[in-house]
Amino acid sequence: MNNPDLPSFRRIVIKVGSSLLVEKSGGLKEPWLKALVDDIADLHGAGADILVVSSGAIAMGRDVLKLGKRVLELEEAQAAAAVGQIALARAWSESLAGHGITAAQILLTYGDTEERRRYLNARATIGMLLGHRAIPVINENDTVATQEIRYGDNDRLAARVGTMASADCVILLSDIDGLFTAPPQKDPKAEFVPIVPRITAAIEAMAGGAASELSRGGMMTKIEAGKIATSGGAVMLIANGTKLHPIRAVCEGARCTWFLSPSTPVTARKRWIGGTLEPSGTLTVDDGAASAMRAGKSLLPAGVRRVEGSFNRGDCVVVRGMDGGEIARGLVAYDAVDAVQIAGRSTRDIEAVLGYAGRKEIIHRDDLVMSGEGTS
Repeated sequence: MNNPDLPSFRRIVIKVGSSLLVEKSGGLKEPWLKALVDDIADLHGAGADILVVSSGAIAMGRDVLKLGKRVLELEEAQAAAAVGQIALARAWSESLAGHGITAAQILLTYGDTEERRRYLNARATIGMLLGHRAIPVINENDTVATQEIRYGDNDRLAARVGTMASADCVILLSDIDGLFTAPPQKDPKAEFVPIVPRITAAIEAMAGGAASELSRGGMMTKIEAGKIATSGGAVMLIANGTKLHPIRAVCEGARCTWFLSPSTPVTARKRWIGGTLEPSGTLTVDDGAASAMRAGKSLLPAGVRRVEGSFNRGDCVVVRGMDGGEIARGLVAYDAVDAVQIAGRSTRDIEAVLGYAGRKEIIHRDDLVMSGEGTS
């Protein structure tokens, strides 16, 4: 089985850990960052959309606040993140600007990737940034997240961002080449695993424990990230990031572990919308809207004839034709009370009716699954 070709992917999430980016003293590893950004610029210049999930804020901030190397209390970690995030964002912005690339900062919490309304808002923002060829630099919002409602590691956050952004590849840069049959530090006979077709119980058993002192994640969190990424249709890659130009090294054949996915981001998302989510309401549409949807168009308010149910923006709803038959399912862009008011109205009337400029589609085509598409 051949390794996938990294430059062939169209949308790539790259996760960078604290131990790769930040010296133990708290300073930035500037030559390493410059080399990585050179690699990112190569992929970006070839047409790929790139998202970066970057750790390092707490590691950089704790040095500024002189908090030492001890385990930090939650409030101390949040204060360190508040200080370090400024320096981290500036470092990425200046490095990418050297290649004429715009950086954008996005801070997410666990809830932003789990609660559908906030998920859709974040997804729309990311989509807009990528459309303008900017590179979002994403981190968990350590300043407000508490232990009970946080990811706690950026491996799983990167995987969730990949799913949110419909990425087809998630790269976890680590201090190890990839997955071994056992932790190589403890078992000298451990064998390297270049490709994982599917994450099984046997693969999970290979994952060992602790990571470096600056990092929160170990191999187990990477396996958990692999489950999230591959179920979302993305291939995941674990590669050694300790040397300069780690992405280029992968492209040139450096050892790494690929986790394959049984689907694509599009089919995985359709399966999630069409076959997993419980519908909260129904939209009945006219024949013109039904034909437009079958042709791949979004559902506009003008085509909606009846709104039923109590749903919130981001909920799944059933779309039915005038004969009552189910046409599609999708994630609705309006609460039920607003959907009732704009049903049958032109898009240009939305602001006058609701008092705010909402989205022109009541269900965007990316959030719409025609009957039969999402259940196989």
